[in-house]
Amino acid sequence: MSASKSNHARIPILYVILGVLLVISIVPMYFYSSQVEAINRERLKTNEMLLQNTVTRSLADDLSQSERSHRMMLANLSSAIQVASGGDIGDKNIESPELRALLENFVSSSDEIAYATLLNSDAKGISAGRIVPDAFLQRELERAYAAAHDGRVYAGQALVVGEGKNARTVFLVATPVQYGPRFLGMIASVVDLQFLIKRLQEVAGGGLTPYVVDSQGRLVAAASPEFATGQEMKNLEIVRTFVEGGNKPQLAETKEFTVDTGTDHVEMLGTFSPVTALNWAVVVQKPRREAYRGVYEMQRTARLLAILAVLLSIGVSIFAARRITNPLHVLTQSSRALARGDFSQRVHLWSRTEIGELAQTFNTMSEELERFVEDLKRAADENRALFMGSIQMLAGAVDEKDPYTRGHSDRVTRYSLLIAKELKLDPSFMEILQVSAQLHDVGKIGIEDHILKKPGALTEEEFEVMKTHTTKGANILRPVTQLAEMLPGIELHHEALDGRGYPYGLQGDQIPLLPRVIAVADTFDALTTNRPYQQAHTPEQALQIIKNLAGKRLDPGCVNALLAVYGRGEIRIQRFTIKRPIVQPAQASAPPAVAPVAAPAVAASEPAPLERTRV
Repeated sequence: MSASKSNHARIPILYVILGVLLVISIVPMYFYSSQVEAINRERLKTNEMLLQNTVTRSLADDLSQSERSHRMMLANLSSAIQVASGGDIGDKNIESPELRALLENFVSSSDEIAYATLLNSDAKGISAGRIVPDAFLQRELERAYAAAHDGRVYAGQALVVGEGKNARTVFLVATPVQYGPRFLGMIASVVDLQFLIKRLQEVAGGGLTPYVVDSQGRLVAAASPEFATGQEMKNLEIVRTFVEGGNKPQLAETKEFTVDTGTDHVEMLGTFSPVTALNWAVVVQKPRREAYRGVYEMQRTARLLAILAVLLSIGVSIFAARRITNPLHVLTQSSRALARGDFSQRVHLWSRTEIGELAQTFNTMSEELERFVEDLKRAADENRALFMGSIQMLAGAVDEKDPYTRGHSDRVTRYSLLIAKELKLDPSFMEILQVSAQLHDVGKIGIEDHILKKPGALTEEEFEVMKTHTTKGANILRPVTQLAEMLPGIELHHEALDGRGYPYGLQGDQIPLLPRVIAVADTFDALTTNRPYQQAHTPEQALQIIKNLAGKRLDPGCVNALLAVYGRGEIRIQRFTIKRPIVQPAQASAPPAVAPVAAPAVAASEPAPLERTRV
């Protein structure tokens, strides 16, 4: 008892010593770093503001220069159009080859121009470019035309055209075409802002987040895909400051603000520089922690010698603490392995304390659990083997009722699993599919032999009886709760996408995936095996018939999977050499189940007789 108490008493003392050493080492350094940070904060803040101001001003100047160049190109194009058209771009001249060539040369002259259009005073014209205007861009063109009609230039808001990798951020610039005071029309061009996004990506780094907003505070472009064009940015104080400035001349401004991320508040340092010609602003922001990183770099250098002493005391403290924590760590890791199901895990730990006794107890428990789990696994494997054997015996009993369908359930099961594997379906689905396919015809136990074994086509009344094998099979197995997930494949494998199947006439998505897979495998086996009422088709003929049924009766995805599996040679059909005449139907109302081999073209083009196939 005394030894145990002393052991329990020593552990807190070690941690108290570790805590005292850490406090003595770190607290002085903390106050020192605080003083250094206070002295140098303003200086580093000024340097960071100058850096942000330089970056934003450079981007704003680039934007302004691009805008001026584009305006000049539009003006030159307007002059060229007036000269080429003689001041007349009416209905007769608007589509002249000269004007179209001018417009196409204008678009091809710069990678930044994605689209251009020339409209006359009747709003008719020509266009060129590598994009097609969508509804949003069409509305922008209408606004631009109205502005041009009033003699004003127009710069629209940023839009995103295209989808996925072809998506582009663009904005519309338009200018009127006038001959003296007379309004001739409008030239509009769509500017691809990819050049701006690349410039923003170039300056992004070191914690800087650059983006461009318009006069309404909506995002024009950003270096990061987490921002979307048109996104409202006025929730940021730096953007709100620019927007509230309105149309008044503004200078670059830097300020500190806070960003609310929903779960945290991040202190930021940001700068905006206005682009007067477009009434936009270039903004960069950076977390203040990153902005003032230089303070911490300086502190790290200043504290180097002190840290060496601190490390020595910490090392001694950690060594003492680990003598106790290491055994606990070993036990924790072993417990986690045991929780993951690794019952072979053993604790290799020597200790004279209670921790050593705990390790021995843990090893004993692991050995018992490992034996218990192995017994459970063995019993589960035996039960599964017995279950699958019973399923195969039951399916074999069904197949034995008709010697011409012998092995049918096994083949359908094999084809179904190959189709499911090609579709990359879950292993859990494959297990359900295996049982369901094996038992898909179990209902034929309840079909009278004179119908099931009839050596010819069935009458309408006989076929109606045959069709009940799907519901009979489901009803036979329904009391077995473990087979509930398999019932759709048994009951619905004769349903068709076009609603012409049975027993319920389901259509399209009303039919689950399980019976869709089995239906394709079932049809393929029925077409490639000899029956009393038909000779077997070749695999190629059968696949052609099945392809014609895709989307009508059979699931296209499952059909494509079967074609792929057969194309790789994973399905090989045993050639049957039974030679006997086909028994012709006694009544005209009962057509043969499948067209004979001698007429594959007819079977391929008219798959309807498969509705009467006994599979």
